[in-house]
Amino acid sequence: MGIADDAVEVRAQGWRTLAALHGLIESELEKAMGTDDIALSVVEYTVLDALNRQDGWHMRMQQLARAAALSPSATTRLVTRLESRGLLTRILCDEDRRGIYTELTSDGRDLLERARPVHDAALERALDEAAARPELAPMAHVVHSLAPTAV
Repeated sequence: MGIADDAVEVRAQGWRTLAALHGLIESELEKAMGTDDIALSVVEYTVLDALNRQDGWHMRMQQLARAAALSPSATTRLVTRLESRGLLTRILCDEDRRGIYTELTSDGRDLLERARPVHDAALERALDEAAARPELAPMAHVVHSLAPTAV
């Protein structure tokens, strides 16, 4: 195996490690968030959280698709599902009637506030579990290091 082959293998191993960490985290989050009192998937939580971070503003559907890493059609289906639950609403753009915005409802904000501590605790558990596994520990430490420091 040459030097170039070694570099490819290192990147591939890094990707496999990242995918394994993602799988562990997503599994723990889905289990925690799927309880009857929360009943949100990870991607539904991600959408509510992204909308909440807009500080009262709304997002275009394309922006929401990027934030949730979904295709436009999957985003539309997800928004429809969350809208039917009363968690968000769609608003037509005044300037461009083809443009559709999405924003949280008060019920959506309330559910997000109840879900956030459950989500955060599950994420912490998953990262702690990953840190205890030698093959995932370096990646888990990197994720922990991304937390903003107190000012």
